[in-house]
Amino acid sequence: MKRFFAALLFLALPSVLVANDAGYKVIYDGGSLPGVKAGSELKLYFDSGGVRFMNGKDVITEVPGSAITEVSYGQDVHRRIGTAIGVGLISFGAGAFLLLSKSKKHYVGVTWAQGQQKGGLALRCSKNDYRGILAGLEGVSGKKAVNADTMTVK
Repeated sequence: MKRFFAALLFLALPSVLVANDAGYKVIYDGGSLPGVKAGSELKLYFDSGGVRFMNGKDVITEVPGSAITEVSYGQDVHRRIGTAIGVGLISFGAGAFLLLSKSKKHYVGVTWAQGQQKGGLALRCSKNDYRGILAGLEGVSGKKAVNADTMTVK
């Protein structure tokens, strides 16, 4: 019986290790990627030399870390008014409570320049992943991420 479980574990362990995906799921919000529509779900991978963006199994673009010129971060904070109205029709107290809650969307921007080719994009990240994405971009590029909310635009 012990041999059976040992063999089962020996066969199951490699499939679990292969199933681990080190990429980040992001939503493309806009930029200069050809053939990608805003709202498309992409995977972001960090390689030793740069960043790779994939749509399914297709590589959209690869950006070397040395070509990245800026990394920025921003948030979109808004109140959940529509949800509060919908819940308020059923329960006034719960609707009023939801009116006080806020929703945050986290955005990461990347710009790059490779010779004459320049590009950039904005990505919407989950609240659990944006810190890892920022740390990865800072590590690959050597650039410090800039908080876009504190920048003054003239």
